Amino acid sequence: MRAGKARPHDHVALNVALYGPRAARWAMTERGEAALLQARDALAIGPSRVTWDGQCLAFEIDERGAVWRERVKGRVRVFPEALVEESFPLDPEGLHRWAPIATRARVEVALEAPRLRWAGDAYVDSNFGDEPMEDRFRDWQWSRAHSRRGALVFYEGMRLDGSRFALSLAFDPSGAARPVEPPPLHPILPTGWLMPRAARSDPGHPAMLARTWEDAPFYSRSAIGVRLFGEETLAVHESLSLTRFRHRLVQWMLPFRMPRRA
Repeated sequence: MRAGKARPHDHVALNVALYGPRAARWAMTERGEAALLQARDALAIGPSRVTWDGQCLAFEIDERGAVWRERVKGRVRVFPEALVEESFPLDPEGLHRWAPIATRARVEVALEAPRLRWAGDAYVDSNFGDEPMEDRFRDWQWSRAHSRRGALVFYEGMRLDGSRFALSLAFDPSGAARPVEPPPLHPILPTGWLMPRAARSDPGHPAMLARTWEDAPFYSRSAIGVRLFGEETLAVHESLSLTRFRHRLVQWMLPFRMPRRA
């Protein structure tokens, strides 16, 4: 949001998104600098806390839904299986970087509200930069898939100056990255907000939409079925339009999705 450009530490939030027929939740409450505590291995935003002990990234969550104020409370623990120390520039100056922190991981979810408990595969990454994303980029497509040999990530888009960036990387079980020749880009059905989507998949095997989890005016998150280098797999896919994000109507709508609390 524009309000956070001058003082980003005064506009912080922990985003929690749960998708499912019985327990869908979205929480992303913005808080001020007084609610932020940072340490080398810990981060607290309001009543929620994230800690790292060298083996486990633990989230102690105590949040409320954005619209109906439903409670989201419990613990999520992520155990990386492959840690990556390398980051990748997304622009020539290196003002924006992408870091695939844990290309493979295990997750354990134990929530009190809603009452959920499950375990499965996980992934951790980070985008960070020295300026707002919308000041540098128009849009991007991103997808990540677990494979028998590790993980595959395709990350590509267009900058505001019309130039393109693209990462096509395979990560082995230790987290080491190597560039790979990307398969063709296949269109996916647009979202309800008519967000365009496209994903990499082998020739003759178009990406198939399995489910749309997040459908916003400028962003979508989906599960897609793809074939990558001969292996059938399910990938997580994201589309982002920063041109739409900058639109005044979208900026007006954001506080309803991301309310600010004292």
